[in-house]
Amino acid sequence: MGHGTPDNMSWAGLLQSLLVAVHLRQIICDSVWFSIPEEQEPGILVGSLSKHFPPPYQLLTQEYVWMDKSTGNFYTTEQKMDREALCPEETKAEECIILHNALVGPSGDLIQFPVIIEDINDNAPHFENSEIHLRVSEDVTVGTSLFLDDQAQDRDAGPNGQMHYHLEDSGGVFSLKVEEDGNVIVLVVQTALDRETRDLYRMTVVATDCGSDPLSATAALIVTVTDVNDNCPSFSSDSPRRVTIPGDSSKNTLVAQVRATDPDSGPNAAIVYSLSPKVSERAKKLFSLDSLTGHIRLAQDLQSDNSEELLLKVLATGHHCPPADTQVTVSVLPKANQEPTIKIGFIAEHQNQTMVLPENQPPTVLAVLELKGGNSFKGSSLAIDSAGVPFTLSLQNGKFLLSTSEPLDYETTSEHNISLVAYRRSTDGSVIAQPMSVIRVMVADVNDNAPHFLHSHYELDVEENNPPGTTLLLVSASDADSGYNGKVTYRLDEHTPAIFNIDPTTGQLSVSASLDREQQGVHSLTVFARDSGSPPLESVATVSIRVLDQNDNAPAFLTPHFIFFIPENVPPFARVGVLGVTDPDEGENGNTELRVVNSSGPFVVDNTQGTLRTTTDLDRETEDRYELYLLASDHGLPAALTSTARITIFVEDINDNQPKVILPSSNASCLTISPETITGTMITKIYAIDEDSGLNSEITYTVAAPEQNISPFQVDSRSGNITVAQQLLHKDLGMHHLFIVVRDGGKPAPLYTTVWVNLLVNESVEPCHLDREPTWTGRPDLVQTPSKAPICEVEDTRSPPLILLVSVGMMLASLCLFVVTAVLYLKRRRGSAQQSERWRAEENEIPLRLKDKYYSDD
Repeated sequence: MGHGTPDNMSWAGLLQSLLVAVHLRQIICDSVWFSIPEEQEPGILVGSLSKHFPPPYQLLTQEYVWMDKSTGNFYTTEQKMDREALCPEETKAEECIILHNALVGPSGDLIQFPVIIEDINDNAPHFENSEIHLRVSEDVTVGTSLFLDDQAQDRDAGPNGQMHYHLEDSGGVFSLKVEEDGNVIVLVVQTALDRETRDLYRMTVVATDCGSDPLSATAALIVTVTDVNDNCPSFSSDSPRRVTIPGDSSKNTLVAQVRATDPDSGPNAAIVYSLSPKVSERAKKLFSLDSLTGHIRLAQDLQSDNSEELLLKVLATGHHCPPADTQVTVSVLPKANQEPTIKIGFIAEHQNQTMVLPENQPPTVLAVLELKGGNSFKGSSLAIDSAGVPFTLSLQNGKFLLSTSEPLDYETTSEHNISLVAYRRSTDGSVIAQPMSVIRVMVADVNDNAPHFLHSHYELDVEENNPPGTTLLLVSASDADSGYNGKVTYRLDEHTPAIFNIDPTTGQLSVSASLDREQQGVHSLTVFARDSGSPPLESVATVSIRVLDQNDNAPAFLTPHFIFFIPENVPPFARVGVLGVTDPDEGENGNTELRVVNSSGPFVVDNTQGTLRTTTDLDRETEDRYELYLLASDHGLPAALTSTARITIFVEDINDNQPKVILPSSNASCLTISPETITGTMITKIYAIDEDSGLNSEITYTVAAPEQNISPFQVDSRSGNITVAQQLLHKDLGMHHLFIVVRDGGKPAPLYTTVWVNLLVNESVEPCHLDREPTWTGRPDLVQTPSKAPICEVEDTRSPPLILLVSVGMMLASLCLFVVTAVLYLKRRRGSAQQSERWRAEENEIPLRLKDKYYSDD
């Protein structure tokens, strides 16, 4: 603990020094500040600390700016600075400051510096309400100021946030005035107002800020002029001045209506009508006046045989107004002589003196008619004055029965007017006809007509791939009935595909999806038209829609890769195979044409039969496989569609190549064999090739001559290896001619070639050579089929003298060598086996270099 005190004091002193340094640095930084307009793009240089502090630099606050550690330059970031968002409370203040902390200098001094965000005019003025409503009395004096509570707000500062106002569409009736540094807006009345002339003013208040690129906002100012009672009632010019009424008019008969108006509104325009006190007592007794409507009616029935005139003075009184007056003169005519009348007793349904009868009813009695009138009309009769109407009158017990003569048809005539005439005889015996009245009969419709289509069958063509919602057809049906009985609605059969729709009201048929001709070429729809009667009636029409083809399907091959096998011996223009291709379109859109592309092979397309054919002879040994590409194109418009397929053609082998002997290279070649050669030793081989393939190239070797049990040599039928079959004896010395048949395995008949293998068994190791090739003297069938053949005979065509000389020379040479041979025989016998092997290695093994073409991938 004793040692801790000095350390604590040391740390305290160090901390104090650090705080002093930081304080001093902070004081120094008070003179360092930067400013930048708001809303700047990323990467804009704000300022640099390099002019004030040494490097390096590290910015501790990474918001809105970033700093280059080496240069001290700091720039704006992706996070834009919005002055109104950063300093919402100080938006109208002069400065919006963001403080940043940084470490500078080698010692990492902590500094703090401000960045002032300068305002730009990025906020337009804004009215809280889009409409400002104000009510003004029409008697307001000119020059009156009206305060507007709704003012525009602008979040910008300085000139960008200062606004001035002006008024549009005021017509000089109002003006705007701004007071108290723009904080109060006043509407000033410039001219006198009259509500009866104009009761509403719609103007526009425009607020514009003072920025360099000013922004503005508008609000509708609606001023409603309220009414004051500044007008009194007055009678209009169309108010009646003189009327005439019959002397037998009944009570409550409307005589006249007076009209007065007041331009004011509401209670100020209320008018009360009354009769002047100066009106006569008879007039007051005969007439009544409605105080609200101005209707003048009879207060009692009139039975006046004399004419008279009555003067009515009517007053119109308004609120706080003197009454206006007008005069109405009523002329009463004496009642006329009594005319005959018809009393109608309705039996059928009637309304307002009009009978209503349903159509299709059997003959029915409608009413009982009775003729009433003066004595002069006694003995009169009634008749129907309308020819051809389905009605009759019949007299029964002094009264007339009005009946229908046949069922009525609403669709033919919906209304009948029956004119009645009274007939009477005058004193001189003539008949006098006097029209009496007209009886109206309305025929009520019943639902007796089904809707009728204009066409029972509709046909139309529609191209496939139509846009969904396409309108197809407008079907129409009419119904001769009326009202609900004639109101027609449409529907489709319940089994109709869901893509078809019909408007139940208009009958417009549409399709909600694209049609595809390849899926269905013809659509048959059933449309029902039903009326709204009870019970409803219905009719049917059919619609046939034929879907027209578009070239929307490319040709399609049955397989993307055709594989064909064809023998190499086919003649030119032989069929290789069928090229299956389909196109579901129709007409030229589905007419496909095939051709071979990207290939020079000996093949061509037969479009008439859709097959691939050869153009020349094929040789498998030259080319055993062909790769072709096939292009199928249709003939559609506006552009043909295409598709491709791959064709692989394998040329099958036929046995058209006989074996070719490579070794021995000549029928005259010869190989010397030591008589000491051990049994089973391979002394040489026959090597042959066949350019065919498969069984056609499998080669077998057969000795045609001499027979195997005669010759000391044998040939392996598969490998062609020639080996010593038995111990060579003295009798075997000399030339051996092996006639070898080399056959392939072709069917039905193999091909073959022959070769002579000449072997000289001799103790001398000198090479041998034939002067001529051996000749086959056996039967041909022994060569053609694998069988044993007789030993061949070699014909010597040399001359006898020459043969004799050669024979004598050989005998002398043999005698001379016999002694030497006998002496060396024992020595040579021991090494004969090794020497024999060496001879075979050096003389009999002939190297064979095969070309690549003799090999097959198979």
